[in-house]
Amino acid sequence: MSKKIRTRFAPSPTGKMHVGNLRTALYEFLIAKHEGGDFILRIEDTDQERFVEGAIDIINRTLAKTGLTYDEGPDKDKGYGPYVQSERMASGIYLKYAKELVEKGEAYCCFCDKERLESLKQEVAGKEIVVYDKHCLHLSKEEVEEKLAAGVPYVIRQNNPTEGTTTFEDEIYGDITVDNAELDDMILIKSDGYPTYNFANVVDDHLMGITHVVRGNEYLSSSPKYNRLYEAFGWEVPVYIHCPLITDENHQKLSKRCGHSSFEDLVEQGFLTEAIVNFVALLGWSPADNQEIMTLEELVEKFDYHHMNKSPAVFDYTKLKWMNGEYIKKMDFDKFYEMALPYIKEVITKDYDLKKIAHMVQTRIEIFPDIRDHIDFFEELPEYDVAMYTHKKMKTNAQTSLEVLQEILPVLEAQEDYSNDALYQTLLKYVEQKGCKNGYVMWPIRTAVSGKQMTPGGATELMEVLGKEESLARIRKGIELLSQAQ
Repeated sequence: MSKKIRTRFAPSPTGKMHVGNLRTALYEFLIAKHEGGDFILRIEDTDQERFVEGAIDIINRTLAKTGLTYDEGPDKDKGYGPYVQSERMASGIYLKYAKELVEKGEAYCCFCDKERLESLKQEVAGKEIVVYDKHCLHLSKEEVEEKLAAGVPYVIRQNNPTEGTTTFEDEIYGDITVDNAELDDMILIKSDGYPTYNFANVVDDHLMGITHVVRGNEYLSSSPKYNRLYEAFGWEVPVYIHCPLITDENHQKLSKRCGHSSFEDLVEQGFLTEAIVNFVALLGWSPADNQEIMTLEELVEKFDYHHMNKSPAVFDYTKLKWMNGEYIKKMDFDKFYEMALPYIKEVITKDYDLKKIAHMVQTRIEIFPDIRDHIDFFEELPEYDVAMYTHKKMKTNAQTSLEVLQEILPVLEAQEDYSNDALYQTLLKYVEQKGCKNGYVMWPIRTAVSGKQMTPGGATELMEVLGKEESLARIRKGIELLSQAQ
């Protein structure tokens, strides 16, 4: 029987939840849930310099909003805790395991000071890097003990070979072989006693029984060093799944400066959580049936990580907007109205039926802020060019429009019932009498009452919201403008 799948999302609390982090969390969740496994949250807060106050709350809030419910975590200990690295460190586990490696000759204490490390700097591919020269590896046991007793600051470094190669297997990228000469002796324990991210990760993943590790492909180059740690301890190496890079539309890496790089940015911009999750799932993966709109439940059912791509995934903002529009269309109206109301009230101060306005825009917008431009004419008739009355398809021009508006004005003045249906019937009678097409009449009226070429509803729907007095005032204004233009 195969082992139960256990995945973990292990963010560092350094600020907002960026799209790359969200994708990692989502894929970890989907891989576990697809196979009936466990999804674990672990907070990696050993980098105290980058710690941001409130960032853990952001992580918890984002996971809760997106439905990525974890089975184990800081507030759900199932026997593998603590789930916060700083708390784990307090028990001394990382130092214990690092010392075990020292005893095995797989790691060593390094006492080199800042000045000596600076002197080792070299330029590789235009970047300054320190390639450590194993200086402290050659210290005798007595010299090491002497320095430790004297309280000389030190780090513990991994002892990697300088000859031969190391090969590891990734589920997406296949076998990857690296020259050992490229593997630097990375630091495992820092001089402040804290473990490095790389070391704590390996120890925690093993102790928590993590079977599948999902991360960005920027970690591909570090994986051989992780594998050497697993092998040095005699531990089972997890399944590695490295995700492709996410780029913007210009094929540049998605940066934090980009306005839509974090989950919270996108929510602020009027995107629905469900649409964001759906979209992020497709950044580097697609289902076998190429379905695009999927609920979280459908994603769990369909997610097979073997269908992930190697090539970079493009964050296509236009596609996200389209997808969000599809979700908005399918929303329960009451929920939509609740979310749309603040945007409507930004524009509309008059006593109109806001629910009717909301109904009109629900199928026409992609993101909530789009509402403003769709409905601003209700509040105030904009200035417009009479050229708008000319419509080739409707066979209208300024002259025919003036005639229609002058003829229909007394009819609408006599009309008591300004409901959509009643107005529509009245206008249909006029169309029949005139012996023309609907558009020949409806276009000039819609133009007069809205001053816009694109509106969320037809002429009679707009008049119902505007009411008799305002509708007539706007039609009279249209007549005045058209008369002046003759």
